[in-house]
Amino acid sequence: MKEFDYIVVGGGAGGCAVAGRLSEDPGVSVCLLEAGKGDDQMLIKVPFCTALMLPTPINNWAFETVPQPGLNGRRGYVPRGKVMGGSTSINAMVYTRGHPWDFDHWAALGNAGWSWRDVLPYFRKSEHNEDFAGEYHGQDGPLNVAKLRSLNPFQEIYLEAARQTGFKLIDDFNGPDQEGIGIYQVMQKNGERWNAARAYLNSHLAGRRNLTVITQARARRILFAGKRASGVEFLQGGQVHSFTAKREVILAAGAIQSPQLLMLSGIGAGAELQQHGIPVVHELPGVGKNLQDHPDYIFNYRAKSLDLLGISLGGSLRLMQEVSRYRRERTGMMTSNGAEGGGFLRRFADSPAPEFQLHFVVGMIDSHARKLHLGHGYSCHVCLLRPKSIGTLGLASADPAAAPVIDPKFYDHPDDLDAMVDGFKLTRKLMDAPVLAGIRTGELYSAGIHFDEAIREELKNRSDTIYHPVGTCKMGSDAMAVVDARLRVHGLEALRVVDASIMPTLVGGNTTAPTLMIGEKAADMIRAG
Repeated sequence: MKEFDYIVVGGGAGGCAVAGRLSEDPGVSVCLLEAGKGDDQMLIKVPFCTALMLPTPINNWAFETVPQPGLNGRRGYVPRGKVMGGSTSINAMVYTRGHPWDFDHWAALGNAGWSWRDVLPYFRKSEHNEDFAGEYHGQDGPLNVAKLRSLNPFQEIYLEAARQTGFKLIDDFNGPDQEGIGIYQVMQKNGERWNAARAYLNSHLAGRRNLTVITQARARRILFAGKRASGVEFLQGGQVHSFTAKREVILAAGAIQSPQLLMLSGIGAGAELQQHGIPVVHELPGVGKNLQDHPDYIFNYRAKSLDLLGISLGGSLRLMQEVSRYRRERTGMMTSNGAEGGGFLRRFADSPAPEFQLHFVVGMIDSHARKLHLGHGYSCHVCLLRPKSIGTLGLASADPAAAPVIDPKFYDHPDDLDAMVDGFKLTRKLMDAPVLAGIRTGELYSAGIHFDEAIREELKNRSDTIYHPVGTCKMGSDAMAVVDARLRVHGLEALRVVDASIMPTLVGGNTTAPTLMIGEKAADMIRAG
């Protein structure tokens, strides 16, 4: 077939969710195009293997930012999943939704139907939670959410550190209260990664004749008949193909590549497109603007424990034992997502929502695991959840194979660095708890850094992303909005965007669950017409 009712571009969280739901209707045909390979790989299924993919180009676009003045001229790292499941196939599988305040804020910005009350049913619809029930959770959805099966004793050490330093403990980060320290639930089933493709598509490929998934198909541009999106041109196996969409083209290539594809197709700021020789199909100046991401700093510590990930002879022998254990039981170290614990902390007592998120990792993470150290240890991320710095996403050229120009402008707004100084201090308080201080044998970079100016310089020297870019095709009705509240691209017909790029502002948490929610909600809106 070369003609379908719906063509979905991108097999990440939003794309898998919307394609899976739309194809439930046997009366419509759905085609999903994914630039990467299929996800039937042990590297993806075994959670531990995230550590092998993240710092490499394996299943990963592995983009970089332009030099960041706020990071003392360093380039940031922007991993994005290049495989079925998108970034849900290479991420740390943490399941958090954001704070209710975030979605009420979206609605307050003029996006009707996106308040917390409006989106909670879609979070529940997507979720099959093994551990929690009630008004905040679902048990019938395709996305399996479960407690970790790593059985790592360091989880209890981390929780004891919270008790010793007076931080509240919390069991469920997606319940009535988000603030506190705890152990994350993860998107896993029976100790295996449960990515968006496994949740929404893979089990239906044989039985749904109306669902077509094509991998290693890199979209080049959206085709138009006047102002109506009529299809997609893509490259596969060295050949250029084009498919026709009878009803809609649904763009779900993510916050980096959805705006890139729009611009390659002639949709964006006209003057910028003309600089690259791209004919302007539709002037839409907000495309690629409003890039937002969580700036993140990592504390790294050495410790002599084989319960922690690391490089040593003893660690290698332990890993061999854990591989056998995984094969027998689907438990143990091989099921670890790395970032096993974490939490949400307020900067001010009267803040409407926590300003910081922590990820406690049972291993040393230096430069996104691209820089390795002998021995074992642990680390803790702290990220700023609602930064004021706003970046941009642009084209390097009219070549669809060229990486886009990514400029998140980390710490461009001075308030962000001020806030992160406080986040640094809060995290250090937790890391200096007696139970942790008594275990560590060294501190990689942050030792002796206690005063504000020294903290500022350390933040600029070592901060980077925690992998949550959003906003580049933002939802709204102002002059810089790209889609409306029904995710239709302003001024065009039969074209929607369904991924994290539509978020008008960042959410206070990891972005996978909200993007799945966007896909769920989009399917209902598309069916409604």
